[in-house]
Amino acid sequence: MASTFKPSLWGAGDLNAFSGLFTNVLLNTLVLTGLALGVVGLPENIVFGRILPALGIALPLGNLFYAWLAWDLAKREGRDTVTALPYGPSVPQMFIVVFLVMLPTYLRTGDPILSWRLGLVWAMITGIIVLCGVFVGPTIRKYTPRAAMLGTLAGVSVAFISMRPAFQMFQEPWIALICFAIIMLSWMGNVRMPFNIPGGLMVVLVGSVLAWGATFLGYSDIMVPTKVGEAMKHISINLPSFSSDVISIPLSDLWPLLVTAIPLGIYNFTEAMNNVESAAAAGDNFNLRKVLLADGTGAIVGVFLGSPFPPAVYIGHPGWKAVGGRIGYSMVTGISIMLVCFLGLAAFLLAMVPLVAILPILLFIGLIIGAQAFQATPRKHAPAIILALIPNISEWAKGQVDGTLAAAGATVESIGAAKLASANVLYYGMEHLGGGAVLAGLMLGAIAVFVIEKRYNWAAVYSGVAAALSFVGFIHGSHLALNATPPVTMGYTMMALTFAFIAMKQKEPLDWTPVDSEEEHI
Repeated sequence: MASTFKPSLWGAGDLNAFSGLFTNVLLNTLVLTGLALGVVGLPENIVFGRILPALGIALPLGNLFYAWLAWDLAKREGRDTVTALPYGPSVPQMFIVVFLVMLPTYLRTGDPILSWRLGLVWAMITGIIVLCGVFVGPTIRKYTPRAAMLGTLAGVSVAFISMRPAFQMFQEPWIALICFAIIMLSWMGNVRMPFNIPGGLMVVLVGSVLAWGATFLGYSDIMVPTKVGEAMKHISINLPSFSSDVISIPLSDLWPLLVTAIPLGIYNFTEAMNNVESAAAAGDNFNLRKVLLADGTGAIVGVFLGSPFPPAVYIGHPGWKAVGGRIGYSMVTGISIMLVCFLGLAAFLLAMVPLVAILPILLFIGLIIGAQAFQATPRKHAPAIILALIPNISEWAKGQVDGTLAAAGATVESIGAAKLASANVLYYGMEHLGGGAVLAGLMLGAIAVFVIEKRYNWAAVYSGVAAALSFVGFIHGSHLALNATPPVTMGYTMMALTFAFIAMKQKEPLDWTPVDSEEEHI
């Protein structure tokens, strides 16, 4: 049956999923546009003439590739229920490349073009590291417990996808809660919207009407009509072109980039692996090597076209599957984003659509990913999932403290860690626990699963790996360095020795097979 089966490219739920994913990717595209213009001070001709057109090639290529992967999987398995992996600009990396690479360079040199070029080099390094994951990713995925991978992914969803949108929603709750009610009715309750309008599109329409209506009636200033006219001047055809800027940087400027590029490359590789596992838990088993190859290639293609913002597989596959997305939503999202980037529509849409209308969609995706960690794993692994959550929550909390201190013109050093601790703010504990949060959560969650399953030999192995990772600062550290956090490394080493001792005392032969069944990690 699978050999003659022809999957449908467009299903009844694809319009629903497209409206949600497109607004999600569009929002992130608008955010990175604002960061490049407002934070780094890049000239408009670089942002609208180079960066966005580069994304206009890199993003649809990825969306089309993942649509093809879904079509191929559906054809091989003879079913029309396969959902393509979502794809878009990597959200963590867009902030990190701006605030850790481009902005410091701009402040030090006053040269936004040099800042952009260093951002390109940084993005290329992370792409190369993701490509390296092609060789080791499947093996790591096979032997790492699903609860650990989905648990750390749930930590990302709770801390970095759900929290900020939820806070922003309650700044304009009279619009946000109505929009969220529509999302819950349509995507959780399967209630049909008037005229069969997809829930995601209905949210954008209702939120926009309410926001503009309140603005014109003088009730709110959430929308600024003058910005619409200003944004229209950017509407023009901008096609991508090859950029040699990435190879014009001297080696002396490259080495400092490794401090953040290497951990972020590992982060991207780990998150891609977790997202593939998340899709597998929802019923769609994609080839991890192909996914990593596409992510790494997409980053490098974008770099040579002028974009320092690498694309990546998105968290959220189960959410789009739940609302009926199949193959077509990915293709149409890629094509739509290409048109936005090529035609300079980003600024115009940013001025027309209120952010508060898009936020409930992000919150919904965060909820679905957080729930999946518990739904797709054994109940007894729940404590391990909670443990895997904590490093990401710690990293989020540290970011809140850092932002608060920066707004007050202070630093941890100027106030003193002891004074913060007296106010119950354990800053250095948050910094150590949250360093390399995705990878740290993966390690802790895996160790806990192995202890629950009485696989103390595996618990010893993962504790030893965690000790090595902390030794060089990949986890539980604020920077790359040898012996980056000695107390953490010592703690993991002692854990490894303890588990190894208990494993040797076990009467049963050591079991080195994966904890999860082979089918769960295909």
